Amino acid sequence: MVASYPLASKWRLSDNSWLLRFSLPSDRKYLGNDETLPTCISVHHNSTLFDDENKQSPLLKKSYSPVSHPATIGSFDLLVKSYAPQPGGGVGAAICDLMPGQLLVGKLKAERMVHDSPIISKRWDRIGLVAGGTGVAPLVQIIRICLDDPLDNTKIYLLSINRHEEDILMRDELDRLAKEHPDQLFVNYSLTGGNVRKDWGGLKGGGSVDMTRQALPPPSAIDGQESTMIFVCGTDGFRDMWAGPVARAPPKADGSKGAKIQGPLLGVLSEAGYDASDVFKY
Repeated sequence: MVASYPLASKWRLSDNSWLLRFSLPSDRKYLGNDETLPTCISVHHNSTLFDDENKQSPLLKKSYSPVSHPATIGSFDLLVKSYAPQPGGGVGAAICDLMPGQLLVGKLKAERMVHDSPIISKRWDRIGLVAGGTGVAPLVQIIRICLDDPLDNTKIYLLSINRHEEDILMRDELDRLAKEHPDQLFVNYSLTGGNVRKDWGGLKGGGSVDMTRQALPPPSAIDGQESTMIFVCGTDGFRDMWAGPVARAPPKADGSKGAKIQGPLLGVLSEAGYDASDVFKY
């Protein structure tokens, strides 16, 4: 069901990225139906832009995963990047331009099935998270779910890859969580742009087999005793380089897109020895 969520507050994180907090309708305690599972919302936006043929863009939809814990009462936080509006796009810019009190319109998406189950907490011994830019958003929610459960001892390894150091999103929060959970959360940053400061203590590059060995847990098959799941989230090109493209099932009867299919494991993770059962392309 489509609902409206008023903007309560917003904070600028970078030149073109914002953290925005939205209030829930009075009849909802949590955004999702299960406060232990990751959530995702499809934001609806009626564009006022026109294409080259002077036709107005149709209703636009874009999915966002909150960076807040799904058990947060009464609100949820979105990390949103604002791109220059253009026909067929502009949802991020529209969200970032909202002022407190204005409404976000969207629909809660179905629970995401990760290899046949939506459950995250206590499911694997080790979780690796590979984030490209704002792809860190849904992975932050996974981190919060695991760390918030006192019975969850999962080791979590985050690799956040960005062009420049100032592009690293949620860095202060991630560093805080890693400091509070030094035996459970391990965070690495890698930069792909030039002019990296000489005393940069992180990694460099967009992805390689060596990088997986430095920043991610080993494949499940390495020791045969501990299980590993690697989540990859970023642009299509980023995901393809790390794990290969996502396919789609045939269109549904109503003409809408078919469900996403993980497809074969390719790219850096395949070269590093991971199995398709060890990887989920977010």
